[in-house]
Amino acid sequence: MRYAFTATWGLEDNRSPGTHMGARDGLSRRDLLRLGLAAGVAPGSALNRLLAQGRPRPTAAQLAWQRDELAMFIHFGVNTFTDREWGDGKEDPAIFNPARLDAGQWARVAREAGFRAMVLTAKHHDGFCLWPTATTRHSVAASPFGGGRGDVVREFVNACRRENLKVGLYCSPWDRNSPVYGDSPRYNDLFCDQLTELLTRYGPVHEVWFDGANGEGPNGRRQEYDWPRFWRHVRSLQPEAVMFSDAGPDVRWIGNERGVAGDTNWSTVDPAVVPVPGMSGDAVMRMLQDGDPNGSVWRPGETDVSIRPGWFYHPAEDARVKSEEDLVELYFTSVGRNSKLLLNVPPTPDGLLHEVDVARLRGMRRRLDALFAADLTSGAARSWRASGSTGVLEVTFRRPARVTVLDAREDIARGQVVARHTIEGRVNGAWTELARGTTIGYRRLYRIAPTEVSALRLTIAEGLAPAEGLNLHSW
Repeated sequence: MRYAFTATWGLEDNRSPGTHMGARDGLSRRDLLRLGLAAGVAPGSALNRLLAQGRPRPTAAQLAWQRDELAMFIHFGVNTFTDREWGDGKEDPAIFNPARLDAGQWARVAREAGFRAMVLTAKHHDGFCLWPTATTRHSVAASPFGGGRGDVVREFVNACRRENLKVGLYCSPWDRNSPVYGDSPRYNDLFCDQLTELLTRYGPVHEVWFDGANGEGPNGRRQEYDWPRFWRHVRSLQPEAVMFSDAGPDVRWIGNERGVAGDTNWSTVDPAVVPVPGMSGDAVMRMLQDGDPNGSVWRPGETDVSIRPGWFYHPAEDARVKSEEDLVELYFTSVGRNSKLLLNVPPTPDGLLHEVDVARLRGMRRRLDALFAADLTSGAARSWRASGSTGVLEVTFRRPARVTVLDAREDIARGQVVARHTIEGRVNGAWTELARGTTIGYRRLYRIAPTEVSALRLTIAEGLAPAEGLNLHSW
């Protein structure tokens, strides 16, 4: 039985290919998937290639974003000086005066700890802008910092460039200082003006970070954000940047601030479930945490968490900084679950990262380097046996080795298809299960009890299309 297929390519908000596939006999993409799974598609067949093309794939920017693995969040502003988490917009700009601000220290510590990008709170909910802006007087220009000529965003960007770190900027849509907040058309114009300043003055920006905060309450000012306009505006000014929010359009929030991605985590989502930031409900949270295997757009999850209980620096939390082992575990529950870790490290009122935080970051790096010092599968023989959407990857070592970390990967440049898998080790000649899970994606990491094995076996028990580019490492 032969079928003639046609495929047309569209473009979603996040520039990921949203394929609309059909056949002359009216088959849908899900029909094609079911047909392929039932027929036992050969890995190199034309139908296999068509099935693979039919699933969303990352853009080059999304792919580079995920491969960076670690980004550092910098929460800094008037809250640093008021010892609050959320400001009310009534702060006197004169309180903002970091005596020893050194963005270079932030960037050096980030690079030494293995981070590849940083995101700065250029404006938080209080509306205080860390750059001299024409849109408000509530900014560094009205503070004593730098004699009224200071620009924290500029210092941050320059420091990132010196340390070869990618630049990210967070501009809160909620603005408790702006007198036009609540007059939706006027405020949306002002917000776009702020984005224009941030995205045209400082060179390439890798990530633009939004949240959906609108916390005025039932008796407060009601602001309707024009998200499609904001997203189009960013895309026009920084076409290579990825945009983060609950609703992407490029990168989604993982649904919690604990640093834990879903044990099942698809990089594909149904955009109709979370069309704009700030939504709530069980379906929304499931989509943020788990994604959707049949989602029409590629929108991977970013896992954000703070090294301290709060997001801004508070002296009372100096003894409550996460331990080195806590930070290593965060790596496994974020990067190791097909996500990216955005770890917040807030500067002190002096403008420096606290010595305790710095020590913990360096300790995290030492521990990760020790865990991943030598890939035990390097030079091992690999064989792949496929049957339709299932298959077995076997890795045979040159000599038995003691493994403590298992590292399964899909080539996500081709999409994500694995829905259920197991990893076994050959122990004393017999196969023993070491780990099992659902999705793999970019990386699926498992920490296991030390086990001496002569071979490893990754079995794909269920896939949405024939898998290509699978790999398995151990440490």
